[in-house]
Amino acid sequence: MSSDEDFSLVTEAPKPLEDTLDGIKASIADYKKMHDKLVEEQKDLVAARNDSKEMTQKFKERSDKLTQALKEDERSHKEQIENEKAKLKRLNDEELELLMEIQKVEAALKEENAKNKHLKQQTDVFTAVPEKKVVFKGDTQKMTKAADTQTFEMKPRIVYPMDEGTALITFEDEDVAKKILNMKKHRVDLGSECNITVEARPVQLMLPRLVEINSEVCPRRILISDLPKMDTEMMLNKLEIHFSKRKNGGGEVEECEMLPDSGTVVLTFLEENIARGLTDAEYHEVKLTQKKHRVRVTPFLNGTITNLKTKMSACLRTVLLTEIPPVMEQETLQDLLEIHFQKSSNGGGEIEAFLYNPLGHHTSAVFEGVSPDKEDK
Repeated sequence: MSSDEDFSLVTEAPKPLEDTLDGIKASIADYKKMHDKLVEEQKDLVAARNDSKEMTQKFKERSDKLTQALKEDERSHKEQIENEKAKLKRLNDEELELLMEIQKVEAALKEENAKNKHLKQQTDVFTAVPEKKVVFKGDTQKMTKAADTQTFEMKPRIVYPMDEGTALITFEDEDVAKKILNMKKHRVDLGSECNITVEARPVQLMLPRLVEINSEVCPRRILISDLPKMDTEMMLNKLEIHFSKRKNGGGEVEECEMLPDSGTVVLTFLEENIARGLTDAEYHEVKLTQKKHRVRVTPFLNGTITNLKTKMSACLRTVLLTEIPPVMEQETLQDLLEIHFQKSSNGGGEIEAFLYNPLGHHTSAVFEGVSPDKEDK
């Protein structure tokens, strides 16, 4: 150590000796202080521990409450989600139902528009049909009841294919036909000790009871009316030439024919929609003779049977004879059968029509104007 370094001497007070009485007292006092201090510290620790326990209990209670609240919130949120899902499903179902309903309404509207268009087209057609003069010969007597209506009568024309070895007899009186049917078996004398036995059966015809026809405008045909009286073949040729030219609004003609019952001509084109332009114009100047003639062009209607109801009707005056053997020539046997059933002694009467179809032949009878009360053969 250098001589110029500073230093100081600290003189400590002499400690009392522990083995002395004062030293022991001093130690006891120090330990007492330490004990008192430790007791105080222990009290503070106990208080701190109690505070910690209380705080822990409070935190636990608060944590339990928060946990319960979270569970409640979670359950409520879950229920809310389920409710929203159910609501969304209901809305989706309602939307689907509404879409289906809209589709149905649109389909119904489309169908209704198509019907309206068809009806308008039919109305336009019916207002443009060719004029035809008719003479009314019906009853002009005043109706006595509001329910009475005028009806159109349709007389059927029925082709009745006959079996081989049969004959049809139409009597003037239906009572005679009924008597012949009641007797059923008839023994017919053919002369020279020759006779045959035939059986009488009723004739059942299938008659139309209701016929519904759906008509629509043909896109390839037109109906030409207001035609002059002239040679038919020449007129058809001139009409075909005129309406086959593009400058006249026509096109290539497939067929041109006259309807003799109405005096009109039906003209068929190869292409569609040519007819529409011609019918829209309606009146056309066509050179049929030395000068042009004004003809009327209207739509041609195609008819389709959409509903047909029939009924079986018995012919009240016609009888079917069966089991007729070919024992002689057709004309001779037919005459003998007719003579037999004309005689009142055989239950017969006046015959209006007689038709015999022998074996090996194919014959059809035609019934016209058939009704439950009357028939013509």
